Amino acid sequence: MSARASHSLELQSVSRHFGGLKVLQDVNLSIPQGGIFGLIGPNGAGKTTVFNLITGLLPPTSGSIRFNGQDLAGLRPHQITRLGLGRTFQNIRLFKEMSLLENVMVGMHAHLGYGAFGLLAGSGLFRSEERRARERARELLSWVRLEHKAHETADNLSYGEQRKLELARALATEPRLLLLDEPVAGMNSSEKTELMHEIRNIHARGYTIFMIEHDMRFVMGLCQEIAVLNFGRIIAQGGPEAIRTNPQVIEAYLGREDDEPTSAAAQGEPA
Repeated sequence: MSARASHSLELQSVSRHFGGLKVLQDVNLSIPQGGIFGLIGPNGAGKTTVFNLITGLLPPTSGSIRFNGQDLAGLRPHQITRLGLGRTFQNIRLFKEMSLLENVMVGMHAHLGYGAFGLLAGSGLFRSEERRARERARELLSWVRLEHKAHETADNLSYGEQRKLELARALATEPRLLLLDEPVAGMNSSEKTELMHEIRNIHARGYTIFMIEHDMRFVMGLCQEIAVLNFGRIIAQGGPEAIRTNPQVIEAYLGREDDEPTSAAAQGEPA
């Protein structure tokens, strides 16, 4: 799916305060449908707070958040997930004693057609839905090249593989917009390259992707448009080259005393 002029997610004048601490101030963002959008910024800029507001873990102090035209105000996280917003987290949240297949199937529970009675009775609908869920889980594991480990426990995976499993589980929620919170945090360079390939493939399957990430090279290599958050405010937005050379962005990452805009952050090195 190619990027279109329409927007799937819009934040209008969104602020979030914790007492006297203004974590986000008047944030405006429009996430294009069908694209890969990045949100970057120094540590403590408020990036994860943006995701927590979008997914209903926190309410905004002011402003509005709309997804495909629907106001998300007052909706609980599971209701927002059902609307088509899937998410991964900075800290991996897997059921490590469960198999990979079971972990992915957990992400499907909101879309399975049987209720508690069907589960207890072992009805035909339950068996049919369970079979469908297993087939879909295997397919999603194949997207991240983990299908050969479907019956292993998640605890046996490498760190990079656990990240990919979490991605597959987020896809199991059937998202129309996939939020990735620092997807390559803690990965080595080869794991990052692998995940970049997986994300490109997922995008090519028609998913809109919105990611937070510190690794500038990763973001610059994937995102068609990038916004920069600093001290709770958007200070720049545009394509990778415009962001890479933006003086405010360079200052936000390097500080005023750096005279060379060709240093690591300006060149797209990890920050």
